[in-house]
Amino acid sequence: MICTTTNGIEGHNVLAYHGIVTGEAIMGANVVRDVFANFTDFFGGRSSVYESKLADARETALKELEARAARLGANAVIGVDLDYEVVGKSMLMVSVSGTAVTID
Repeated sequence: MICTTTNGIEGHNVLAYHGIVTGEAIMGANVVRDVFANFTDFFGGRSSVYESKLADARETALKELEARAARLGANAVIGVDLDYEVVGKSMLMVSVSGTAVTID
């Protein structure tokens, strides 16, 4: 399935619009990882623990979006928007939305 942030897909025509689809994922980081991430952040490095968690959450949300679009009969999602939030002190939330479409 093609997912794009653009409003169309070059070389393809939109044949049908199926509506807005969403995907969400909330991932928690455990206390030990949080401690090591704090050390990394304190010393100015990149926090690979949180980067990994964020990548997992993004992938999960996008897969959910694609599955919901497929159930509607779509073969693409256009206008995809990703949002990132921190929930509580150690929960990462990724929400994604877009328009499910059928393209030629």
